[in-house]
Formats: sequence, structure tokens, C-alpha cells
Amino acid sequence: MRIAIADDSLIIREGLTKLLDGLGHEVVVRVDRPDRILAEVAAHRPDVVVVDIKMPPTFTDEGLRAAGAIRQRHADVGALVLSQYVVASYATWLLEMAPGSIGYLLKNRILDPAILQDALSRIHAGETVVDPELVQVLIRSRAEPGPLTPLSRRELDVLALIAEGLSDRGIAERLVISLSTVSSHVQHIFTKLGIPDTATDNRRVHAVLRWLESPAKLE
Repeated sequence: MRIAIADDSLIIREGLTKLLDGLGHEVVVRVDRPDRILAEVAAHRPDVVVVDIKMPPTFTDEGLRAAGAIRQRHADVGALVLSQYVVASYATWLLEMAPGSIGYLLKNRILDPAILQDALSRIHAGETVVDPELVQVLIRSRAEPGPLTPLSRRELDVLALIAEGLSDRGIAERLVISLSTVSSHVQHIFTKLGIPDTATDNRRVHAVLRWLESPAKLE
């Protein structure tokens, strides 16, 4: 897989390059500013871009917006954004901007080659990856009544795994239940959340967005 890296930290760029090389990937672009990554992606067309959310000049959300712009301009280029902290609004913005071939991970996840490899492979395959820690924090924050109240405990478990980007088969393996049971839970989730069955909308992404945008959303 051909990878582009955008991070203002030289240590992160070098370390990530070495890690990716060890996993058999080719790093074709390494830049330290988000404004440069857009031109480099257009020139080199990597498979996936790995970008830090907070970059110069303001260190707020430059990398996040660069990832969104890349996904909008280049449908065949996936984007994995790295964050120092769990921020639900970042994940929400990404899913709304570019559902599919997108990922949001905490920065310390990239220290585990297996997690990084899995995220890159799933993003390259068109899937959505959300950091498990964000999912778990959101689960704990759902005590207050809200749009998710109609969901059963098991349906919340399934929705959490959908949020992590798992397929129905992956959810079945994680929860040790049948594929048909997962499909039934997923359909119940869509029905209870009022998510219409259309040919164009990604119902799984809409379900996750409904969760992220519920009243208990983190800042």
C-alpha cells in the first residue's frame, strides 16, 4: 500500500515511516504542513493518507479539514486521522464529511503495528474506522434519556461495534452470535432510530452519527 504522512513532528514522521516500511508499505509522501499534503496527494495519489489532526499554523483542526478535503477531491484515497485525545465532534465531522474510507484513531494506537495495519487495510477497503476508546467512552455516557433509549443492551453492543467499523460477520465473531442474529439486531437498530432504507444513504454511518450527535456527546 502507498502511504502519505502529514505530521508536524519529525519524530512521528520518521517513526511512522519506519513502522510502515516494516509492515510492507511504501511511504511516498512526508510533509509537515496540511496545506502541502493536498498538492502532494494530487501529484502522487497514495492509497491512504495518515494525518495528524492538530497541525500548523493554529494547531486546532487543520489536519482534520485536510483529510476531509482529500476524501472529497479524491474518492480513491482513504484518510486516517490521528488525535491526541478522544473528541467525539471530530469523529462526527469526519463521518458527515466523508463516510467510508476514513478513520479516526488515538495517536498512541499507531505504536501497535497490528492495530495500524488493520486500520489501514479497512480504510483502503472502503470501511470506516473509529477508535475503540471513543466508542467505550460514548457507551459509558449514554445513561441519560435520548434518541438511543429505545435500544436494548445487546443492540447498543452491536451499535458500538458498528461504530468501530466492524462488518456483520466481524460483529458476530466478536459477540459470539450467529450472523443472522446480528442482521436482526442491525435491522432493529435502524427501525428504532428511524433510519430509512434507501439506495443511496449509508444506514450504518447514519446510525453512528445518531449516536455521536445524541445529547450526551462529548466535547
